[in-house]
Amino acid sequence: MSVNRVTTRTVPEESDGARTPLRGRDAELAFIEARLDALDRGEGGIIRVEGPVGIGRSRILAQAAAAARRRGTRVFEGAADPDEQFVPLGPLLEGLLSGEEPLSGAVRLRDLATTPGQRFWLLQELGDRLRETARNGPLLVVLDDLQWCDDLTLLTFNTLAAGLSSHAILWLVAVRGGSVPSGVRTTLDRIRQAGAHELALGALDDRATARIAEDLLGAAPAPDVLRVARRAEGVPQLLVELLVSLREGEAVTIENGTARLPAGPPAPRELPSVVRRLDQLSDEARELVQTAAAVGGPVTVALLAELLGRSSAALITAVRESLDADLLSESGDRLAFRHDLVREAVEAGLPLPLRRALRGQAAGLPPGSAASPAGRPGPSAGRATPAGATEAGKAGPGDATEADRLRAAAAELAATAPGPAAERSLKALELTAADAPERPRIIAETIPLLWQTGQAVRARELGASALATGTLGPEDEALIRLALARLAVPFDFSEAVGQARAGAALPGISGTVRGRLLAMLAVGLSMSGEHAAAEQVAAEAWETAAAAGDRSAEATLTTVRSAVSFHRMDLTEAFRQAERAAALADALGVSTSLWVPEALWHALLSNTTGRSAEALAAAEDGIRTTGEQGRTAATRMWLMTRSRILLEAGRLADARADAEAASATTGDPGPGNLADVTLRYVMLRVALHTDDRQTARAYAAEARRMRSDAAPVVRHFGSWMLALTADFEGRPDRAMAELDEVMTSPAADRPAYAGLVDPADAPVLVRLALRAGAHERAAQAVALAERRAVLNPGLTLLAATAAHARGLLDNDLAPLVRAVRLYEDCPRVLARASALEDAGLKLAATRRSEAVPYFETALALYGRAGAERDVARVRRRLRAAGVRRRPSSAGLSDAWPELTAAETRVVRLVAGGLTNRQAADHLSLSPHTVSSHLRRAFTKLDVTSRGELTRLVRHRDDGE
Repeated sequence: MSVNRVTTRTVPEESDGARTPLRGRDAELAFIEARLDALDRGEGGIIRVEGPVGIGRSRILAQAAAAARRRGTRVFEGAADPDEQFVPLGPLLEGLLSGEEPLSGAVRLRDLATTPGQRFWLLQELGDRLRETARNGPLLVVLDDLQWCDDLTLLTFNTLAAGLSSHAILWLVAVRGGSVPSGVRTTLDRIRQAGAHELALGALDDRATARIAEDLLGAAPAPDVLRVARRAEGVPQLLVELLVSLREGEAVTIENGTARLPAGPPAPRELPSVVRRLDQLSDEARELVQTAAAVGGPVTVALLAELLGRSSAALITAVRESLDADLLSESGDRLAFRHDLVREAVEAGLPLPLRRALRGQAAGLPPGSAASPAGRPGPSAGRATPAGATEAGKAGPGDATEADRLRAAAAELAATAPGPAAERSLKALELTAADAPERPRIIAETIPLLWQTGQAVRARELGASALATGTLGPEDEALIRLALARLAVPFDFSEAVGQARAGAALPGISGTVRGRLLAMLAVGLSMSGEHAAAEQVAAEAWETAAAAGDRSAEATLTTVRSAVSFHRMDLTEAFRQAERAAALADALGVSTSLWVPEALWHALLSNTTGRSAEALAAAEDGIRTTGEQGRTAATRMWLMTRSRILLEAGRLADARADAEAASATTGDPGPGNLADVTLRYVMLRVALHTDDRQTARAYAAEARRMRSDAAPVVRHFGSWMLALTADFEGRPDRAMAELDEVMTSPAADRPAYAGLVDPADAPVLVRLALRAGAHERAAQAVALAERRAVLNPGLTLLAATAAHARGLLDNDLAPLVRAVRLYEDCPRVLARASALEDAGLKLAATRRSEAVPYFETALALYGRAGAERDVARVRRRLRAAGVRRRPSSAGLSDAWPELTAAETRVVRLVAGGLTNRQAADHLSLSPHTVSSHLRRAFTKLDVTSRGELTRLVRHRDDGE
């Protein structure tokens, strides 16, 4: 009798047939049970399950998860998808979010995963959540198809598995055997070194094959059925699908308890798993695989190219994709199907006339030709060409057309989606021959796209390799040097200057390119602190850009003009030019601007003149916008900028959090000059205010490196940082010696504030000079502060700092009190507190009781800022003034002496049940800032989980 048709749902790595018992894997399941026993005893670890497509990896993982649940173990299951590799941490977070008991706060973790610059905080919080959950019982974390995981998932898995190895967490991961991406291979090597257990799944034996046939067909298989079943070569997925096709095609009859094929083996049919894998391919790769199936045996790439009407080079991506999908494999110098059943299934999906036509076309090629199936190609024939090259150094017309299309798409996407734009630009480069005249232009287009998406090292290597050939024409070399100059701006001011200068000096280049190079040179000189040279180059560049009608260069040069006006202390004109530059760049689109983005300068300028709220709003908007667009480089630059703004607004903990979030990665191609004058400076200043001596020493070492930098402004910053450190250590003479170079540099380039773009440091410099007995230098600083105030009468902050500096120099109470009043209208908390302290100190000499209110207000402001060292100093002054009680101050709490005010606020909200995201919204902070506060609070309070923190808060609030 015939076997009735059975309809079932699709399951991973199985056919649309009924799920059968797992056969032939007794040893593997016994090993997993043993590891689950160990997990119950509190022993974690890693199990890696490996095998080719269809071997049953997913089935093993499902069995393990079911066994763990039967024991009461909490299980999280996730799987990667080749179509969703662009979702950061998607596979792992999907697993943590699924099930009846998802990991607490996983939605918040997904937010961190998709926000640029949050990797450190993400790992910290995810580790904390898993650690806390594991304390309540063992965990099994299952991650399938590791070969499709994104880089962040791989990094997170590797880091967490190592960091949580002492906890009762068992990681069970599956990966396809054979060739895998390099990042996956690195991860596998690392977990192997960490002691991961390995389960290599091989082909099923004849006994298991026969038992699966009996399960599916309902009777023991006869020899003819077994011969067909053996064609699956022990691959469970193919075996099940083959048997189901026999059953559903009614080819099987059961006689006397035995399943037979009375009409013999049926014709090949499509198999569901092969259809799914074909559907996941691009159109080009699918056509290639179908053509290879129609031809038959192993086939050269040259033959496939001939049949498809394309060049071999144009098939690079399609060949790679088919290899990655495990449909084809390399067989000597040819491509072959992984399995005959796969080839037959692909061929079965093609119309018979098409199959015959393709075979006839292949057979009709001249014998012995490279494309002929009968030919004997040499060692290199048929192999895919390396990325960036083409077969025999030549590309066909189809390649050039496709490259042009990809370049146009990249240009269209660049303004809003630089990531996809970079991918298209790189593909265009792949399709372009090494000697093609347009290749240098494509390289110049690709470099800024790679930089914007956080691939600065790759971008730099691409440009350097092109320059190293020595075969570029002047225009092409100029374009590549322009791209490299843009790339260098955040990392190495002097390299930006060098690249732009070398490009502008090339003979015979177009006016547009020369104008842009001169504009970039002016930017580099301005950022380096070479103001006179910047002004001179900008004038020449302006004429060149105007003649060419280049609005992009105009936007950049307008920023340089603003910086020149600032250096001349004409802040009104500086603001006017900065606003115009930002408007021009915004109208043109970020991708065409030579300095990304001009709005950064406008935000810094606003902050410098006391418009902190405006500057902070601009920075937050910049971080949000660039983050949404995937502009990693610009987001980091905005974070650096915001760290400066927060520092000068007296939000020390928040400034430190931003600086840490923006800290350099191993992918940076240079020392990070922008980081030198922002985040490293911020970290040192915060350490000095909080009396963090270890951090201060670390960043003083950075300052010594900065002292030898080629850029004057970086040297000036390093000098100022070392002077502040020496003063912190009680060595005022040494502090003044550190400033010798700055104070004696040429007047045209001498920084007005000892290398800093912050007028509030003028009183700091005066105080430091007076301690060292350098009255002349103190007077010099006062004169500069007063000149700035006179030139810019509408800026209260400048008037306040001038009065403050004058009061210190003259030891005069009146200007100090005036400074206190003026600071009340400025958002500079620390500057105001400093003026109050100085006024109180002057009063304490003769009118002690009148000094107390000044000290107490200063103490409250320092406390609100988290400036612990300053708080301790003012308390000493109060005790000297006869105040024995501990004054109350905003932001300080007797219950939490270990924490800053900002940390206390976060602790209370989190203990009240809020997630980090909710706490951030409540406090109008960024989530990574909240994470930083919470991490520091955990360290100071010696707690390791939110549960412990909540209990501690209740304990202290109850006064126990």
